[in-house]
Amino acid sequence: MSKPHPVEVTIHSRAPIERITRIHAAIQQGRFPNASDLAKELEVSTKSIGRDLDFMRERMNLPLAYDTRRFGYYYTEEVRGLPTVHVTEGELFALLVAEKALQQYRGTQFEKRLVSAFKKISASLPETVSLNLEEWEQTISFRTSAEPNLNLEIIDTLARAAARREQLILQYRKPGTGKAEARTVDPYHLANINGEWYLFAHCHLRKDVRTFVPTRIKSITLTGQTFSKPEKFSLERRLRDSFGVQSAEGDFSVTIRFNELAADYIREKTWHASQKIRELEDGGIELSLRLSSLVEVQRWVLGWGGHAIVVRPPALIASVRKAAENLLNLNRARTVKSALDPGKRIH
Repeated sequence: MSKPHPVEVTIHSRAPIERITRIHAAIQQGRFPNASDLAKELEVSTKSIGRDLDFMRERMNLPLAYDTRRFGYYYTEEVRGLPTVHVTEGELFALLVAEKALQQYRGTQFEKRLVSAFKKISASLPETVSLNLEEWEQTISFRTSAEPNLNLEIIDTLARAAARREQLILQYRKPGTGKAEARTVDPYHLANINGEWYLFAHCHLRKDVRTFVPTRIKSITLTGQTFSKPEKFSLERRLRDSFGVQSAEGDFSVTIRFNELAADYIREKTWHASQKIRELEDGGIELSLRLSSLVEVQRWVLGWGGHAIVVRPPALIASVRKAAENLLNLNRARTVKSALDPGKRIH
């Protein structure tokens, strides 16, 4: 197996402050560092160093220049220290929202990392910022009605393995089965989609990319092998026409009609990038989607009960009807059984 390629994070708006601090120190010491030397010292690419230097020059307004005789960077005038990071009240508010959203990880091994990150951010804030955080604490909260039963140690192991390109053996239980089976996988990507965690990995048994649910993983073993992630793999491309995480199975034009009781709920969200809404005279709406699979949208339609009717395609109409009939028959059988034996509880 080939060694994994270093993972490079692309910074779009703000360069890492720790790296910039070390570059600043090297310049202040009169070392005249260049991009190549800095890249080796900080273990990143020269492109990353180039972005850091641009950030220092353009965003932090540091008098940075390149000496062609000494082949390195220097300051054209005295710099006593790095400029403070200026943030707006709105940015601090967004930070608070993020912190509260991450409270689900309290008491887990992720907590130390989160606290460390927030401390570093807090340390870089200007001392003149003064806000009443207590008022914000009383006005914002996050609540979910069905939280996944996560094993954070498993999530952490999957995240590390995906970043380091480490092959794994999962003891994985498929839905509807009580026994776990061994799966050797190359973890490509760990994603949180609609509040649920999913691992996208190459399964050596199926010889294809498969989606694994971490809550069904009983244990993980490192094989000691590494892998190269295919350049053609793209999660965005894979899920482009999906209604959730279901892999592509075809190309389906879906139209669902909602009555006026459900219409407002549908209007209030973007359910899919392809969606189009047509208003109906009776106050209802028609939602049109272009999807690559019908599995997840079928479950979604059933969740709306009698407030949603599938217009097309025929395959979705048939699957919804069959599922509804199965549900009706199941409840009818339970009702009959209960009537015959009213003193016995049905589980």
